[in-house]
Amino acid sequence: AGSRTGPPSPGVEHPVNTAIHLFGTTFQNPVLLAAGTCGFGQELADVIDLEALGGLVTKSVTVEPRTGNPAPRVAEFSGGMMNSIGLANPGLEGTRRDKLPWLRDHLRRARVWVSVAGHSPEEFFQLVEGLDGEDGFLGFELNLSCPNDTRRDAPPFALDPPSVRSILSGARARTDRPLLAKLAPNDPDPAATARTAEEAGADGLTLANTLPGLLLDEEGRPRLGAGAGGVSGPALLPGGVRMVEQVRHAVGLPLVGLGGISGVADALAYARAGATLVGVGTASFADPRAGEKLAVGLHRWGRRKGVTAWSDLVGPSAGPVQKEA
Repeated sequence: AGSRTGPPSPGVEHPVNTAIHLFGTTFQNPVLLAAGTCGFGQELADVIDLEALGGLVTKSVTVEPRTGNPAPRVAEFSGGMMNSIGLANPGLEGTRRDKLPWLRDHLRRARVWVSVAGHSPEEFFQLVEGLDGEDGFLGFELNLSCPNDTRRDAPPFALDPPSVRSILSGARARTDRPLLAKLAPNDPDPAATARTAEEAGADGLTLANTLPGLLLDEEGRPRLGAGAGGVSGPALLPGGVRMVEQVRHAVGLPLVGLGGISGVADALAYARAGATLVGVGTASFADPRAGEKLAVGLHRWGRRKGVTAWSDLVGPSAGPVQKEA
C-alpha cells in the first residue's frame, strides 16, 4: 500500500494505528526485542514495560543446558559490538519448567517467539516437539544462522539450502505454530534461501543474524574469549536494509527487519524496504528501554507526519499485512 506522509493539518489530531495483524494474531506495534538481547523477558521486567512492545524473541534454547563461551563474551568497537555468548541457556527442560510459565503468567499483549537452535536437524525437531505443547508463546524462531558455535567448525545451516529445507519442513510437520526462519547476513543469495524457506513451510523470515567477525587487540590477540564472534549494532544497518529489500521481492512472507536499529529513522528504513516487524538488539545494551522508546517514537512520528497506520509504510511486495478494522 502507498504511504500517506504529508504534513498533518494544523491543530488536527491524527490518531496512529501501529497495530499489525500477522500470524493469526495482533501485534500492538511492530517493535520486537531481538533474540539473545532480552533473556526470557523476566530479566528486563523491572526496567522496561514489556507489555508496551509488539513482542520479544527469547534467548535461543538448545536441547541441553549451555553455560556459554569463555569470557570475555562482548567487545565494543567504533561501529557497534561483537559478542560470542555461545548460546548460554537453561536447555529444553529448564525452559519448559522455569521460563515459559513466567511468560505465560506475565505477558498478555506482547507476543512471544521462542528461539531454538540445534547442532543437527534432529535437535531442532526435538525442541519444537518438546515445547509445542506448552503455553506462553506464539511461535518459534528457528536460529539457522548463529555464528557462535551452532555447529562446531561448520557453516551455519542458513548457508546450506538442503539444511534449510530439511529443518523447515521437519519443524513444519511437528507444529501448527508460526515459524520464523532466521537467516544469515553473509548469504551470497538471500533471495534464493528465502524462497527455499518459504517453500519448506516458513511463515516469516528474520533478516538477519549477526555477521561473523574478529576483533584483535594491539598484541594481535582476539578480544573475545572464543576468538571470533558476531558483529551487531549500527554497522549492520545498511546491509540489513538491503537484505530486506532483496528478499521482499522474492517471497510473499512477512519479514522481521533486524540489525543496527537504534531509533525511529532506522525502523522506518526497514519498513520502507519491506519489513513488517522490526527487532531491537544491541541498542538495548546501551539503553535497556530502547525498544519501549522506539514504540513510543514511532507513534509520535506518525502523528506528526499524518501517517494513520504502520502498514501504510511497509514497502510493496512484503508479506500479507492486514490493517486493524
